[in-house]
Amino acid sequence: MPVKVLVVDDSGFFRRRLAEIFEADPRLTVIGTANNGKEAVEKVQSLSPDVVTMDYEMPVLDGISAVVNIMKIKPTPVLMFSSLTHEGAKVTLDALEAGAVDFMPKNFEDISRDSAVVKHTLVDRVLTVARTRLSSSRGPVEALAPRVAHKPIVTERGVIIPRSRKRISLVAIGTSTGGPMALQTVLSKLPKDFSVPLVLVQHMPAAFTGAFAERLNNICQITVKEAKDGDKLEPGVALLAPGGKQMMVDPRNGGCVRILDGDERLNYKPSVDITFGSASKCFPGKVLSVVMTGMGSDGREGARMLKNSGSKVWIQSEESCVIYGMPMAVEKANLADETITLEHIGERIAREVN
Repeated sequence: MPVKVLVVDDSGFFRRRLAEIFEADPRLTVIGTANNGKEAVEKVQSLSPDVVTMDYEMPVLDGISAVVNIMKIKPTPVLMFSSLTHEGAKVTLDALEAGAVDFMPKNFEDISRDSAVVKHTLVDRVLTVARTRLSSSRGPVEALAPRVAHKPIVTERGVIIPRSRKRISLVAIGTSTGGPMALQTVLSKLPKDFSVPLVLVQHMPAAFTGAFAERLNNICQITVKEAKDGDKLEPGVALLAPGGKQMMVDPRNGGCVRILDGDERLNYKPSVDITFGSASKCFPGKVLSVVMTGMGSDGREGARMLKNSGSKVWIQSEESCVIYGMPMAVEKANLADETITLEHIGERIAREVN
């Protein structure tokens, strides 16, 4: 049965273009459109779509208010469209906090072109969002105790590394779809006197990471900033990889980050694999890494390098993920030391480090 889509936008052109793209794929069917947030809320109730695509700037009722109402009345996965500006980024983050699952840049020029890449990206994102778990529809939170995989660490050369408690020099976290709110949940639980540096990789456009770092910094006790080339690794400071770039951990100057353009052939900019892999070389056996919600497998190979160096690899539990893709890839590769529910990852990190 096709996924039922409700398209919401005050632009008639945008509504028609999206509907054409979605209807051309047999896996999707557009069951309705709306030109403002009030109409969107009403049609969610009457049509019961599987997913809603939502603009944020609309008359009568804006997109964020519409998301808030939808989540209260009839929780439904929402994909937001937003402008690639600093202000657009702030609004998008508000929408994600209100309950939207994911977002895409709203670019009329790209949408109007008959581009197979654009069509594929749109359809794939809508299908992914339709499959997500909404926090309001999840079952009871799992028990406090995480699932622990007590397995010996064996390197590629067959050398067994004994398990002993090692001092952690760096915390590295990678995430994608569902990540902004997940990171907010985790980092807000770290204390002001957190004693090690952190590096964060969130799949996000270049225009968004600065606003996201500001938001995290305002709500967390630790310091969060968008990473700049040469930034030092400092205790209690989380460096967020800038969108469109790669962030590598460098041992020089007592530990810093390098921000590079990276290889165009890489699917993700920033890439969790790149940051994790560089961290494994700079701090062998001394990194606590966490792979969180997101689609795809970015982070798996970086986690493999960390694990082979003797570092710890944790993943977010399936029950608490918006998309159990990246953590599942790590789990299936037999690389996860522990599986922890989202609500307890921050507490566990603080305990492990301190």
